[in-house]
Amino acid sequence: MSTVSNGSDAQLDREALAALYEETFRNLEEGTITEGRVVALNKDKVVIDIGYKSEGMIPTDQFSSEELQNLKVGDRVQVYIEECEDADGNLVLSKEKADKMKIWEELETLHKEEKSIEGKIVSRIKGGMMVDIGVKAFLPGSQIDLHPVRDLDGLVGKTFPLKIIKINHRRGNVVVSRRVLLEETRDKKRQTTLATLKEGQLIQGTVKNITDYGSFIDLGGIDGLLHITDMSWGRVGHPSELFTVGDKAEVTVLKYDRETGRISLGLKQKSADPWTNVAGKYPIGTRVRGRVVSLTDYGAFVELEPGVEGLVHVSEMSWTHEVRHPSRVVAVGDQVEAAVLNVDPASRKISLGMKQTAPNPWDMIEGKYPVGTRIEGKVKSLTDFGAFIGLEEGIDGLIHISDMSWTKHIKHPSELFKKAQKVEAVVLRIDKEKERLSLGYKQLARDPWDEAIPARYHIGDSVTGKVSKVADFGIFIELDAGVEGLIHVSESGLEPSAKLEEKFKLQDDVTAKIIKVDREERKIALSLRDHQQDWERKQVDDYHSTQGVLDQSLGRAAKQSRKRSQPDDQN
Repeated sequence: MSTVSNGSDAQLDREALAALYEETFRNLEEGTITEGRVVALNKDKVVIDIGYKSEGMIPTDQFSSEELQNLKVGDRVQVYIEECEDADGNLVLSKEKADKMKIWEELETLHKEEKSIEGKIVSRIKGGMMVDIGVKAFLPGSQIDLHPVRDLDGLVGKTFPLKIIKINHRRGNVVVSRRVLLEETRDKKRQTTLATLKEGQLIQGTVKNITDYGSFIDLGGIDGLLHITDMSWGRVGHPSELFTVGDKAEVTVLKYDRETGRISLGLKQKSADPWTNVAGKYPIGTRVRGRVVSLTDYGAFVELEPGVEGLVHVSEMSWTHEVRHPSRVVAVGDQVEAAVLNVDPASRKISLGMKQTAPNPWDMIEGKYPVGTRIEGKVKSLTDFGAFIGLEEGIDGLIHISDMSWTKHIKHPSELFKKAQKVEAVVLRIDKEKERLSLGYKQLARDPWDEAIPARYHIGDSVTGKVSKVADFGIFIELDAGVEGLIHVSESGLEPSAKLEEKFKLQDDVTAKIIKVDREERKIALSLRDHQQDWERKQVDDYHSTQGVLDQSLGRAAKQSRKRSQPDDQN
């Protein structure tokens, strides 16, 4: 009996132990994470005991080199149970999956608590960047920065704090944002800045952006505009001359509109306005030196000091030259000497003159070229109204077309002169104020109308000359060298419908009658009609004269014939 009883008890103990053992295994579920102990380290395997009937082995490639270096027997390791028994009855464990599950749990916690995580940008993909945050995550392009980023490739390899904005564990999708964190930081800075911001305040900022009209300065979560006109009292061609993006700048708050949030900044206001004492510093008549900073069609702007510029008008550049554009005299960057002509602090204008630094040659012109003086010069230019003669550098005189000939009708100076020709002339008038010198060419000889022409040409005389000009109103006849007469169309003897240019050609010989010699008007009037009538009358007189002689001869012959016949009749 006892023997049988003892055997039964032993069997019951073994069954109870097996049941307990199996119950232990049933608590280890597949697809869960548990903790195991390292019991052995092989070349390519790590043996883990999780309290199961068999031990599991994990490939060493699931461990980082650092982990393997520090790993030793007895260390506790989190593992993922893939299978309690595979086809061969082996326990299948994974550290890699355990790490990933742990990461996902952490990511979900961070997402729920709206906390940030460090992420490394690993590559550029369509629409944004791929980021490593323990798992692969997507960073959209719109979420990279507060402003569009041009060089996305330059971000690869960089690490940034990021915020999880979307997560799907099942699909393995994670979307992160850097912009959200930047906006949060900006908003905090903005509130701090706005709480203390006031007009007239000096504030430190960072150049954020540069445009043609100014620079935007980040004051701490909020931007202010430093306009180009408020950068310097001097001339600034472009904001990039003073700033580059990222520069630190101390500026003055000029205006803060709390309704619109607009902030106007100034840099030049940190120093005194140079125009405050400009009238006392640059009195009229003062000689100054400055640098040409810009050119316009009407003059050159000269910087006397930073913020103070004066204008040299083209009319104030030379005593003797007509300056059509300042570039013919000066260039940007030139150092020039000038005299202060006028100062208007209210309008911030200074008028300068360059020619006033040299003697005015027109002040000496009367002594050098008194009226009546014979001079010699070269023809510089010809116009419809006269010829300009260069006497010396910057001094020209004009021979007006009316002073070219006593007797000849000159239509254009080119009839007498050509460019660069040496010419003698007489000084007629000097106008210093208008800087004009009048010359005469015909005055080199005596006026033939005083004696010579009236003595030679008389009313009623018939004269012969050559056609020199044909106009609508009449024909000019050259009677002698430098002496012309005019046959007015009414004195041509032609029908009103007749055209003079068809009847008369240049150099044709024409004989006409002098009907007027006007010394005051310097004109000789001729008549072709009167000459023709005189000729016709002469022809008639000559005819009658010839006929009278003939009649007398015939009468005498008849009388003699009658006398010879009378004796015969008497007989």
